[in-house]
Amino acid sequence: MIEIKNIYKKFGKLEVLSNVNLSFDKGECIALIGPNGCGKTTLIKSVLGMVIPTKGDVLFDQKSILNEFEYRKNIGYMPQIGRYPDYMTVGQIIEMMKKIRNSHENLDEDLFKAFELEKMFDKEMRTLSGGTTQKVSATLAFLFNPDVLILDEPTAGLDPLASEILKEKIIKEKEKGKLILITSHLLSELDEMVTQIIFMQDGKVHFHKTIADLLDSTNEKKISKAIAKILKNKSNEQNN
Repeated sequence: MIEIKNIYKKFGKLEVLSNVNLSFDKGECIALIGPNGCGKTTLIKSVLGMVIPTKGDVLFDQKSILNEFEYRKNIGYMPQIGRYPDYMTVGQIIEMMKKIRNSHENLDEDLFKAFELEKMFDKEMRTLSGGTTQKVSATLAFLFNPDVLILDEPTAGLDPLASEILKEKIIKEKEKGKLILITSHLLSELDEMVTQIIFMQDGKVHFHKTIADLLDSTNEKKISKAIAKILKNKSNEQNN
């Protein structure tokens, strides 16, 4: 569904992506992890068309996205930190997005209802906590029934109940056959959701494995412990 082919990206002399090749298919929930500055956000923004690769291409349904924008209608994006006009209300933001998207599809209001956003409809965005702003961002990402969901640190700032509501929604959408790409530093939260994991470092993909292969190869039962073991072994190899 999405192919990333030989992507390189430089900002000045700084190379933030180097020869990245990846393929994402429907029905997968894929975690994109790695240390700060590893290239995760630049890679996501390349898929969204917000960053133009220095070299390489991104294909969506076998068509290049370069100089295209229509494909974005099939993507729901939840940024790590949502930026909204301060003096617009929650209701105005949601209605504005409906008009911009001009979607005639049935809207997915599961999260709108689960997060009880109707109670905050008249509150200005500048008055909301970070967690409540995240709820608005999550609701907008899912609202138009996209085939692809890209969620950047989706549970950051959410209270435990809201975090569970969102995780259950992610699992539900994956089971419908949607492609979901998640970045997260909270590896303990990924176990129930993801089917594959990609680890990036220094702008390169170090591995792309199914969760079954990852756990089997490390003889661990949790993603966080498996990743820790791989990194420890890699560090030992470099020091020897």
